[in-house]
Amino acid sequence: MTNELAEFYAGRSTPEITQDLLGHELIYDTPAGRMSGWVVEAEAYLGEQDTAAHAFNGRHTAANAALYDAPGTIYIYILRGYYMLDIATQTVGTPQGILIRGIEPHEGLDLMQQHRDKPVPDISNGPGKLTAAIGLQSKDLNRTLLGTHNLTITAEKTRQPKEVAATSRVGVSAGSWQDRPLRFTVAGNPYVSGSRKRDWDRDNHGWQN
Repeated sequence: MTNELAEFYAGRSTPEITQDLLGHELIYDTPAGRMSGWVVEAEAYLGEQDTAAHAFNGRHTAANAALYDAPGTIYIYILRGYYMLDIATQTVGTPQGILIRGIEPHEGLDLMQQHRDKPVPDISNGPGKLTAAIGLQSKDLNRTLLGTHNLTITAEKTRQPKEVAATSRVGVSAGSWQDRPLRFTVAGNPYVSGSRKRDWDRDNHGWQN
């Protein structure tokens, strides 16, 4: 991982990092070409005390070991048959992470539609949809650092949200953390999962000009 990426994660809380990740670009290079998209939706998961987190109550298994690795480590898992992309955020041994839930395509939309034959914005407006769209359909990159292979997220924003919305996370079962505002979205962006058409910013997709 580059020094710039390491600095992005250093010394900040996971919710701060998650909110700031909006507008950064996820980039996946493949033999067929590059696919990329701006992060428009992400959720923070806060480890041992978070009832919705994979590491709740200190759970530490081979499956979730990536969460205990260095910040910027890729954690890939399967949920209901879909691959999910998560990024560890804290120092080694502190199992907190960010689930990337939606991207707005930038480069390689034609390749994405070969992988996932859906119209925009349905092509990448959900965590399983975006991994299918970019063709990330294995755990090969699990426990590797962003930027060390063919998957990275830029250290700097390449687009600036006009407004960031914070809501409860999606699909979190009953528990003391069910309603906490740990899901961050680019307000008005059509690629946010479950967003309503009447709320879309059709001109700028929620970005500053």
